[in-house]
Amino acid sequence: MYIFDFILLFISYLVLVLFVLIGVAFLTLFERKILGYIQIRKGPNKVGFMGLIQPFSDALKLFCKEQINPIMSNFLSYYFSPIFNLFLALLLWFCLPFFTGFLYFSFGFLFFLCCSSLSVYTIMIAGWSSNSNYSLLGGLRSVAQTISYEVSLAIILLSFLFLISGISIFDLMIYQQYIWFIFISFPLSMIWFTSSLAETNRTPFDFAEGESELVSGFNVEYSGGGFALIFMAEYSSILFMSMLFVFLFLSGSLINMLFFFMVLFIAFSFIWVRGTLPRYRYDKLMYLAWKSFLPVSLNFLMFFFGLKMFIFSLIF
Repeated sequence: MYIFDFILLFISYLVLVLFVLIGVAFLTLFERKILGYIQIRKGPNKVGFMGLIQPFSDALKLFCKEQINPIMSNFLSYYFSPIFNLFLALLLWFCLPFFTGFLYFSFGFLFFLCCSSLSVYTIMIAGWSSNSNYSLLGGLRSVAQTISYEVSLAIILLSFLFLISGISIFDLMIYQQYIWFIFISFPLSMIWFTSSLAETNRTPFDFAEGESELVSGFNVEYSGGGFALIFMAEYSSILFMSMLFVFLFLSGSLINMLFFFMVLFIAFSFIWVRGTLPRYRYDKLMYLAWKSFLPVSLNFLMFFFGLKMFIFSLIF
């Protein structure tokens, strides 16, 4: 009996990973189309109908290219860090609350925090093991940025954990049946979205890949398959952070079709920001994290904690 449960579980996760990878492929096409129309041009429109097969031809091209290894690089860590990067990005999706196979992930948020913290190491090792000054600078910038914004992300998450008295993503759906959390914590939703941009190294916070000054940052020595894996990990994280935003602030009811449209809209917002805003200055990025976001999220944490204690005192 247990064997069938495990087989069902394995198939569920396999289908999930497969569809995430397909979603990543079409998100790249979606981004190139949106940026094209923002810049008054067409975007990819030659390969297949309206460029629909473009992501697959890009993937084929990247994985067929020759893998170049810098002669002075630390080969094993250089080779395996993109693989672990994508592995951790896909592992994040396992904290989704499933409605099949009697699977109920009751520690979803803890799992998310552990996996997202580990992804910092893969970027750091990728930047260091290439043995290039530019990639090392890009890696250091990325690690400093990710760690800074993880603090405010964790505090915002903690605020909602106080509010729902649990660490399961499923509890968020139950508590938002009557009112979405975005209405009672709109500033937090904006901070979460901006921190997600910084966490996934997206414009205007793409200092890890600041092309104008760092020659593509920590992945400067990667080509072909290694670059493709780093690229896929980034876009998988974008989709996941969009989904988590919907869970936290917009009810996140998985059985509702609106959920998927909202995830698509938040992913579109990531692209919209890229096409609209110029890159930030690095010191201002750090000031934003430590002097603006941290005090506001701490105040909200105290407010939610006090609110919860007040409700408990009324009940008991």
